[in-house]
Amino acid sequence: DSMVHVRGARTTPSGARRRPRHRPSRARRAQRPASASARPREATAAMGVSSNAAPKKEKGQTLAMGFEGSANKVAVGIVRSDGVILSNPRKTYITPPGTGFLPRETAEHHRLVVLGIVRDALSEAGLEPDDLDCLCYTKGPGMGAPLVSVAVVVRMLSQIWRKPIVAVNHCVGHIEMGRVVCGAVDPVVLYVSGGNTQVIAYNERRYRIFGETIDIAVGNCLDRFAREIGLSNDPSPGYNIEQLAKKGMKYVEMPYTVKGMDVSLSGILTFAQTEAREKIAKGEVTPADLCFSLQETIFAMLVEITERTMAHCSSDDVLIVGGVGCNVRLQEMMEQMVKQRGGRLYGMDERYCIDNGAMIAYAGLLAFLEGQVTPMEDTTCTQRYRTDDVLVTWRKDK
Repeated sequence: DSMVHVRGARTTPSGARRRPRHRPSRARRAQRPASASARPREATAAMGVSSNAAPKKEKGQTLAMGFEGSANKVAVGIVRSDGVILSNPRKTYITPPGTGFLPRETAEHHRLVVLGIVRDALSEAGLEPDDLDCLCYTKGPGMGAPLVSVAVVVRMLSQIWRKPIVAVNHCVGHIEMGRVVCGAVDPVVLYVSGGNTQVIAYNERRYRIFGETIDIAVGNCLDRFAREIGLSNDPSPGYNIEQLAKKGMKYVEMPYTVKGMDVSLSGILTFAQTEAREKIAKGEVTPADLCFSLQETIFAMLVEITERTMAHCSSDDVLIVGGVGCNVRLQEMMEQMVKQRGGRLYGMDERYCIDNGAMIAYAGLLAFLEGQVTPMEDTTCTQRYRTDDVLVTWRKDK
């Protein structure tokens, strides 16, 4: 209630709520970074991604607030139509070591903290709700209960603030975030996260999936192995595997399963779990050795199917997005391959690879500028929402 009073829609002297005027304008594409391998700090500096340096809203610009809550992170971001990120706070639901996060408990966490994050986003951006032009939310894919918990908040704020809603595909949000932050124009995209593993390229108004996992996602594979060896979930199991892998001294050969353009990761997970249960206690292998071997094998598989997609699409550039995408070792391996082909790798750090509200805000803003608005009765959620289901109306290049 306090948020509604402090940040509520402005009223006229008579007390009636005043409808905002929407002033849509086309988003400008960011300049390509000068370096061969785009690093987020360089790219964001060139983009002017700052919450303090530039005026918050200039004449003719459009502002969107994005809400993300498809997994264990809940986030709210505010983005301007020229690609400037004004704020991007988030919170993570962290469970004890050896455990995962369940939908009901994760949704409860999101409900408890999301309004505070909304306040933080507005405060950091120096804005009032009346300054916003639309509210964007993750429709899917993701975990059902967390998705719905955030969608309910968006519906509520839409009615209080009288703002239109735009439903966003989570995967497309990652792609558009990477393109605007790094300045990538038309790269092959490797999307790797806890719930998705896809190799994607744009063609004829859709992000086409050329290869993907046929069972579990790479992030899920790493998270489950982290639970097996008792690694902490703080800040994330994948990050802790990455750090432990740096200490590995022995490579353990593991199943390498590439099937055409697709990969299979359930077999390598079972193998790694069995190795851990049978050999760590005997001193034949260390947890660091297994983390190192698991990473090297999986990432080699991902590099292979990405290169095959590059050859098929005659593309030289690669953009890595998704939570696993901020793994430095994955970026190193991918960059070696891309450089051999004379291309450019676009990689980001945890600010933009990991689920965040700004990516939903920006993808939704691109759709909003094309006249897309989601009616209240259609502001539902779905756990299955493929990347290539979305008609990408804002891209006109091919």
